[in-house]
Amino acid sequence: MAFSNEQLERYSRHIILKEIGVKGQKKLLNSSVLIIGAGGLGAPAALYLAAAGVGKIGIVDADNVDLSNLQRQVIHTTDDIGKPKVESAAETMKAINPDVEVVTYKDYVSSYNIMELIKDYDFIIDGTDNFPAKFLINDACVMAKKPFSHAGIIRFKGQLMTVVPGEGPCYRCVFKSPPPPDAVPTCKQAGVIGAMGGVIGSLQAMEAIKYITGVGELLVGQLLTYDALKMEFHKIKLPPRGCGCAVCSKDPTITKLIDYAQAACEFKK
Repeated sequence: MAFSNEQLERYSRHIILKEIGVKGQKKLLNSSVLIIGAGGLGAPAALYLAAAGVGKIGIVDADNVDLSNLQRQVIHTTDDIGKPKVESAAETMKAINPDVEVVTYKDYVSSYNIMELIKDYDFIIDGTDNFPAKFLINDACVMAKKPFSHAGIIRFKGQLMTVVPGEGPCYRCVFKSPPPPDAVPTCKQAGVIGAMGGVIGSLQAMEAIKYITGVGELLVGQLLTYDALKMEFHKIKLPPRGCGCAVCSKDPTITKLIDYAQAACEFKK
């Protein structure tokens, strides 16, 4: 695969990095990432992955753009209000980088479709905003042996971790099961500072890029937390993989995907 002159210029800041270079950029162009949720987390992740030259990016979301999204979902504009989020996102990503193939799925993920959705992608980004969806994504990725980035944001705080099945703990190793309905407020109920999505979503894109290119250390076995009001990041070491985990232990008790609620895939609203 030879780069065109336009590609050499477009990716020049990557190519001069000794950690990336021509080889790493080719890996990006030959890779694929699926983003589940085109909201506060998925929007910046999608923008940076498209700009980086990830060859194929899938984006899953069933919602349409509304005015309240625009405070943080930077992939959409005022003119996109009423348009499907996946359509709006795809237009922006293609405008940034026509090299990228964008595949859109205007749908909720569920136990019926998630395995089909993730099967052709190298890395998955969880940009959802509810616990049933997060547990579903975790379980599906563990069963399919797909690496993924988990993240969550609320108010002025965020967190993320990377799961590589077989190499480190999964989301369910840390959080055993979804909390009772309404026990934890959503961003819609509690609020979120818009730039928080940019910080954490960009870090998710960074984890995807590092996984694809094989550079640096991933957040495997670690939970990174961020408090914007104190401007503090902390890394928390997680328990070993499979210690009593219902899905990734040697003798899992969960062997089929579970839809914990019909709202299993409401994305960031």
